[in-house]
Amino acid sequence: MGLDRDKINLAMARKSYNIAKLAENYGVSAQRMRIILNSRKVSTATVGRLAKVLEVDVTEIIED
Repeated sequence: MGLDRDKINLAMARKSYNIAKLAENYGVSAQRMRIILNSRKVSTATVGRLAKVLEVDVTEIIED
């Protein structure tokens, strides 16, 4: 499953999150969060956890 970085950036903007704040709430380092966000494929668990942190539906952050 792929993440849509533009959609994630919009969700982050709605919550006034930067990478560091997103990583903190997700429970990883900022460096690890960058790796996750730049990955071509991520697990469904990762997508679900990221959507929960951003308080959005999973469909709002995955690629179409």
